[in-house]
Amino acid sequence: MVKLNKIYTRTGDKGDTALGNNTRVAKFDPRVEAYGTVDELNSVVGLARLHAKGDTDDSLGRIQNDLFDLGADLCLPEMDKDAERDYPPLRMHESQVTRLETEIDALNTTLEPLKSFVLPGGTPLAAHLHHCRTVSRRAERLTVHLSTEAEINPEAVRYLNRLSDWFFVVGRVANDEGRADVLWQPGANRT
Repeated sequence: MVKLNKIYTRTGDKGDTALGNNTRVAKFDPRVEAYGTVDELNSVVGLARLHAKGDTDDSLGRIQNDLFDLGADLCLPEMDKDAERDYPPLRMHESQVTRLETEIDALNTTLEPLKSFVLPGGTPLAAHLHHCRTVSRRAERLTVHLSTEAEINPEAVRYLNRLSDWFFVVGRVANDEGRADVLWQPGANRT
């Protein structure tokens, strides 16, 4: 499916790039912005994995693979879904969203209900997971924006929406099951 013999091609030197169907678009095209931000998210997840162990690291590895699936989905316009190709287009699937929901529900049972908003921070892993959460939200916003201009797989948006929730819950777990969460204190610094 993927064969990379040469890393640079020079084909984007004038500010355009190829989508999955070889259509050339500007590098600032909403589709490129969406899947480029998914790629950025994958890199941020890689940083979080430097601090993760066991089941959390395994889950983050699955998410990284899902993010490549998501990038592949977003880079191939939905209108080309019936085009002939050597392999079927890779699209996000409801089961990937359901897996996140199941994990969120299981992890959330170990946490006390929140009585304030959580500030990004705490343990190094939690801080990185909050960074993942915010990049995931940006990827979601860009993907929703893309959906106003082009037909996209709705599971792509659903996945990103659940993923940011997953990062939030796992960030709380990484903060000693929420006991080390840094809580917002409204107006605490007013004079």
